[in-house]
Amino acid sequence: MKTTGRNYKVSTGLVIVTALAIRLFISSQFLLVPDEANYWQWTRYLALGYHDHPPMIAWTIWLATQLFGQTELAVRLPTVVGCAIFSWYTCLLAARLFSWRCALHTAILVQLILLINGSALIATPDGLLLPCWAAACYHGYRAVNDRSAPPWLLTGIWFGLGLLSKYTMVLFPASLFLCILVTREYRTCLRSIWPWIGLLLSIFIFSPVLIWNSQHEWVTFRHVLFQGGVDNRELVTLAYIGDFFGSQLLLVTPVCFLLLLRFWVLPSSRTQFPGHKVSYLLWMSLPGFLIFLLLAFHVRIYGNWPAPVYTTGIIFIAAAYAPWKTRFEQINSMWKATLGVAAIISLPVMVQVVYPLLPLPVDLDRTARETAGWDMLGKKINTAVLQMPDPEATFIFGLRYQYASELAFYTPGQPKTLSINKWARPNVYDFWFDDSMVVGQDAVGIFTYPGMEARVATLFEHSDPVEEIVITRKSPWFGIQNVQEIYLFRGYGFKGGLRWQPQNNDDIRATEEQTSQ
Repeated sequence: MKTTGRNYKVSTGLVIVTALAIRLFISSQFLLVPDEANYWQWTRYLALGYHDHPPMIAWTIWLATQLFGQTELAVRLPTVVGCAIFSWYTCLLAARLFSWRCALHTAILVQLILLINGSALIATPDGLLLPCWAAACYHGYRAVNDRSAPPWLLTGIWFGLGLLSKYTMVLFPASLFLCILVTREYRTCLRSIWPWIGLLLSIFIFSPVLIWNSQHEWVTFRHVLFQGGVDNRELVTLAYIGDFFGSQLLLVTPVCFLLLLRFWVLPSSRTQFPGHKVSYLLWMSLPGFLIFLLLAFHVRIYGNWPAPVYTTGIIFIAAAYAPWKTRFEQINSMWKATLGVAAIISLPVMVQVVYPLLPLPVDLDRTARETAGWDMLGKKINTAVLQMPDPEATFIFGLRYQYASELAFYTPGQPKTLSINKWARPNVYDFWFDDSMVVGQDAVGIFTYPGMEARVATLFEHSDPVEEIVITRKSPWFGIQNVQEIYLFRGYGFKGGLRWQPQNNDDIRATEEQTSQ
């Protein structure tokens, strides 16, 4: 039995390492999407916090690019490695709860879920949140069972690191506390001092964000409240429910998501396992899902937001439906369906980011819209700047902060770029630049909205007619496809208007620092 367990453990490691190698290769084969370029841009303005998210994504990308250069692979390296850590900790928890055979099945399922692959291949805070959540779940389970100091301290450390990655991590202690309250075997652990010391340790780790926000009018928390719909006048709406369930069905894959719903809703689906074990899996996933479901009745929930709450649910699916009693047992048909549907959805999407395998029109191919042509556009911007009367006194801008960041990465020499936010939404550029830095200078910039040149021209003494640039890609199905039209603008004598201006004084996002010029 020891040899068998060791073999399953080695096989689990091989699955995770193989998936890591595949993702490392894929992540070097396509251009940065706009959000990735934005997070890379943060690394040039390192801080204790940022407008949208905590700083971990910037800190880790900075370290990776310092070590391995300013490349797409280096930008994505933290989240690719983060996915491997997530997989390993999830499998460690599966092994501790059930067996290393269950851990192997968990490892296989994790690698096939589109939501996990997306979090790994695209550099976003989710790719760093997931390993922190999985590690906190593992050490949290050890803590409530072992009742010793080290697991509680490690749980606190990973919880604090998770808060530095994404604020969704705040759901973790709420879920753990509820799990302890409803599980008789765990209740007495709260009498110990160590859970509370672990919590204090996590707050200390998170303190850089608190310090930064205290110096910037708590702007990040204003942003989070806005994202949560605090300004929405309509308390309850059904407008977003279909989108919420549709996105989860696709990203978690239909069979897997429906099995999770069955696990959460039907007690009969859980009776085959020891009560305290299944209780941990249930209460470390269900509360978070319910919170996002309730929010979906009020505001749009992006598909990736609930990602960490599925961690323990995935383990349950592997334990309940994968073969594990004997080595020769026929694979359960539901398990076949789970893996098969996950692979059918996830694998073509992973190939699509490298090569347009699927015969999709551009309007339905988000990969094409977000990755095609940035390098070519950067060269055109560089040429346009060199043709200006005084290239040294010409700044580069985008009307979207993501586009400004793409230009920063792909324009030769990776120059500083600005985002004109006046008509858009508040973002990190409001903290880096103000009008006094560029008033009187000429500019070259881009936007995607036809007719926007008239509004942008009001910020300059005069301007040239815009130049339309068509971004294309070559598809084996449709030949040359137009991906999007970009408008290149040349303005002379900037008069001011960089920062976001709220449309009403009651906007919770409005701070004096962001809106003053």
